[in-house]
Amino acid sequence: MRLVACRDCHAQFDVTDVAAPFFDCRCGASIRNEPQAAVDAAVQRCSACGALLAEKAEHCDYCRAAVVRAGALSLICPECYARNEETAKFCVSCGVEFRPEALPQEQDAPLACPACETELAVRGVGGVWVRECSKCHGLWVPGERFESLVQRAIEASRQRAEMGLATPVTTRQSVDRNFRYRDCPVCHGRMYRKNYGKRSGVIVDWCGSHGTWLDADELEQIAAFIASGGLRDAAPSATPGLSEGPRMTAEQFKAMAAVEHMLEKERVQRERNETWGGSVTGSRSLLGLLVDLLR
Repeated sequence: MRLVACRDCHAQFDVTDVAAPFFDCRCGASIRNEPQAAVDAAVQRCSACGALLAEKAEHCDYCRAAVVRAGALSLICPECYARNEETAKFCVSCGVEFRPEALPQEQDAPLACPACETELAVRGVGGVWVRECSKCHGLWVPGERFESLVQRAIEASRQRAEMGLATPVTTRQSVDRNFRYRDCPVCHGRMYRKNYGKRSGVIVDWCGSHGTWLDADELEQIAAFIASGGLRDAAPSATPGLSEGPRMTAEQFKAMAAVEHMLEKERVQRERNETWGGSVTGSRSLLGLLVDLLR
């Protein structure tokens, strides 16, 4: 496989069978299709999971994969040009994930923002191309790219820990009762509202067939939830935090919003009166029943 990366949005493309000297990226940049001079770089990261390796390690401490330091290293990283084995998932030098996109078509069909109907523009987020609304700053993440976006958040959290930086504090999000269902910008079908990771409080709009809509700041809220260990026990999934469990119905969402509103009022009251406790216990029991219902 021969990969090239866009210098602007860092999207990757497999150009093994592409003869054209140039082609256009989805972000509008022109990509030069030419072989890069390979670099013999030190092996610093696991090719299976991207984690940092101890010096002279034979196995990764995170995923226990064997560390390959020699042999047929035919895959060239499109970012740092380090040599990698053909089956590598991450560059052993810079740690970038190898995840080539399908080659862009002549024109991608324009998509409208499901929140304000503004045409969505293509942009790169951590090497993953998504579509952003210039008006409300929401993000449309195609289904096959959601896992990559979440993995970027997990890697950023891991790097913070390795650098000794504090994990961001996760603030429980309040639920807006004045919500409205939105239509998928691809199929125009009604999207489902999902509590990301079942307990984050970040309610995203999800089309199981085409992708996920994130309102402004929801990506940052999800990243903070992941950094605090919110997906620690989650099973591997193409749409982590979203696809497990039944879809949330309108009645279930309204019930959850009502309980959240009640808990917020009681938390305020408890701050005013430290002896308050009876109804809070009852409300938590009600919330527990609701959580069981949504599982």
